[in-house]
Amino acid sequence: MRNYRDLKVWAKAHLLTLEMYRLSRTFPREEMFGITSQSRRSASSIGANLAEGCGRRTNREFGRFVRIAMGSASELDYHLVLSRDLGFLNRDDYQRVTRDLTEVRKMLSSLLNKIEIEAAEK
Repeated sequence: MRNYRDLKVWAKAHLLTLEMYRLSRTFPREEMFGITSQSRRSASSIGANLAEGCGRRTNREFGRFVRIAMGSASELDYHLVLSRDLGFLNRDDYQRVTRDLTEVRKMLSSLLNKIEIEAAEK
């Protein structure tokens, strides 16, 4: 069993989630159960899946949850594009949070590669 708090990617994903909550506070009230909720859920799902995966017994199981986190990151990417195109995010906020998300996605990919190599060696 791993401690998810020791993962740098989890820490980055957590900061990204906090930022998504901060940014989405300015979204229109009528979007509370739409894009606001979906953006927050997909952002928080990245860290939550890493945490759940760390509680699993095998690298194969952990890898499965890293893949799910990657899917949530892709979903958040779309929600960011949609929020920008609807005018809910300004250009600077969009670019900054997208840059952070890209970093998290690269870190997830590296983590998955490491897990798969370790699993193949066993």
